[in-house]
Amino acid sequence: MSRKRKIIIFILASTAIVFTLTIWANITVNQVAKRFITDDLANVKPNNVGLLLGTSRNLKNGTKNEFFFNRIEAVIELYYSRKIKTIIISGDNSTTDYNEPMDMKTELVKNGIPDSLIYLDYAGFRTLDAVVRAKEIFGQNSFIIISQKFHNERAVFLARKFGIDAFGYNADEVQAYKGFKTKLREFFARDKMFIDLFFSVKPKFLGEKIIIK
Repeated sequence: MSRKRKIIIFILASTAIVFTLTIWANITVNQVAKRFITDDLANVKPNNVGLLLGTSRNLKNGTKNEFFFNRIEAVIELYYSRKIKTIIISGDNSTTDYNEPMDMKTELVKNGIPDSLIYLDYAGFRTLDAVVRAKEIFGQNSFIIISQKFHNERAVFLARKFGIDAFGYNADEVQAYKGFKTKLREFFARDKMFIDLFFSVKPKFLGEKIIIK
């Protein structure tokens, strides 16, 4: 067999393995998480804390990010329905001109949620960091995660792997063509999640505890 043929076979076999593992990862996450997430506010059991997963306020082209505003609306629904009392906003603040938690807090305060009930986690660089820090830094062993369904599935799965009694409330989705890239990334992000779990990856930062009572 020629060297070129061996390389082609190796590439095809590797691609098939990666594709199979990706399908397995997605099916596994979906099957586990579906018992712990909901689109129906009536099915949400009240909890002291809601964990809002961050995203950018605007897209790269300057238009508003519907993922952002739909998550804000979901938190407002939970708060005014007395499903949550306090909110942790976990997101990226890696540069001086990019601050997901503060942008989200600003929107929530504009909608009447008291500043004193909102806690900011500036080191929620990844979903793993967000859920683990909610437990380790903010002292929460149970909370409601707020994001879109595809994201909540992975977040709730992760949280429960870390011994957290987590549930997810699904914010409204965006139109399919607008969210295609984000959902495609999520499809492969689940491979990375299992790799992180296998190697017992920890959050990039922990730090001083801020216990929410």
